[in-house]
Amino acid sequence: MAKIIKNPLVKPFLKWVGGKKQLLDYINQYKPKTFKSYYEPFVGGGAVFMSLQHTRTFISDYNGELINSYEVVRDEVDKLLSILQRHDNNNSKDYFYELREWDRNGIIEKKTRIERAARFIYLNKTCYNGLFRVNSQGQFNVPYGRYKKPNIINEEILRATSMFLNKKGVNIFHGDFSDAVKSAKKGDFIYFDPPYAPLVEDAQSFTGYTLNGFGYEEQLRLRDLFIELDKKGCYVMLSNSSSNIIHELYEDYRETTEIVKASRSVNSNASGRGKVDEVLIMNYDYKES
Repeated sequence: MAKIIKNPLVKPFLKWVGGKKQLLDYINQYKPKTFKSYYEPFVGGGAVFMSLQHTRTFISDYNGELINSYEVVRDEVDKLLSILQRHDNNNSKDYFYELREWDRNGIIEKKTRIERAARFIYLNKTCYNGLFRVNSQGQFNVPYGRYKKPNIINEEILRATSMFLNKKGVNIFHGDFSDAVKSAKKGDFIYFDPPYAPLVEDAQSFTGYTLNGFGYEEQLRLRDLFIELDKKGCYVMLSNSSSNIIHELYEDYRETTEIVKASRSVNSNASGRGKVDEVLIMNYDYKES
């Protein structure tokens, strides 16, 4: 396979809590040495696929506004930059809450996909800690972040990322993680980065827990998909919390599970801040793949 020439400006244009920038060294160390297509069904801020810049890439997410933003960066970067400039010029606490109201007062339904993407990026760059959080009605409810000089536009990064997303082998999808990997074949590499399981003792105490609707049943469904892809001959890697639940679910892969350290800055529980153990679970021996 020809060597991939990477553009260092292709990197996340969003702030993303739980983003994998800090784990990239581990992921690059443990990824397969060679693989065909690359799949990332929980793309989030995109740090991993942007680091790999693989020639045949499939990214997806269940978050429709996030995927719309990737598609607009790919298709309409000039118009997007123009609207982001307007948001940058008008940025204030009052302006932030005016745009945040769009999904409460119905205005968002009348907006173009470019206007929605610009709103998504603006709110992401100016809200508290770059959190993406919605209430039970699906309304964005993170408060204003009060940053002195938020980097709202990032023109170089947006243009470089647009060029990469326009490459023939790069594909963007919106939907469930299981649908995202239906075309995966033997020799392909899939990286799963789901919402993390909580650090609880057993499945029963996890039953009521959800993050964006991702509870124990979804973790179980993902584990079963992991096994299915393993049987297909795919290379599969998954990141998650180093919790009893995850170690139990992936007991059959304990020999190819690596515990790594990661920093967490957003956590309501003080014990979940600072350097904590996370896991990278693989279905292959990275030294031999």
